[in-house]
Amino acid sequence: MAVPTPPEPKAESTASLTTGEDGRLIRVVFDESQSKLPETAKPNLLKLADQVKNQRDVRLQLQAYAGGEDLKSNRARRLSLSRALSVRSFLIESGIRSTRIDVRALGDKTSDEPKNRVDITLAPR
Repeated sequence: MAVPTPPEPKAESTASLTTGEDGRLIRVVFDESQSKLPETAKPNLLKLADQVKNQRDVRLQLQAYAGGEDLKSNRARRLSLSRALSVRSFLIESGIRSTRIDVRALGDKTSDEPKNRVDITLAPR
């Protein structure tokens, strides 16, 4: 009997640059131990890049998290940094200048679910 493959993590987003109650534009969800950018996140990140690349007065803030039962605090921070950097690299390749992207690797410092994610918010320059 064939073993079904698990579905890829999904990227949640808003339809435009309007933000939700928490100020988040996009949430990229990762598998528990992965830092590679999920393919499902790329269309929303491309859309975001297209919408903000000419808005010079806007910065993107990436807040990255990692959690899991067996994940120690320092490992969680390193994994969250790797996730943020993979999102940052994709945004740079999509036309956003690196000087307009702030990265915060917060490790396991969240009570929100899912714990394995990168949240992208807007900030004034």
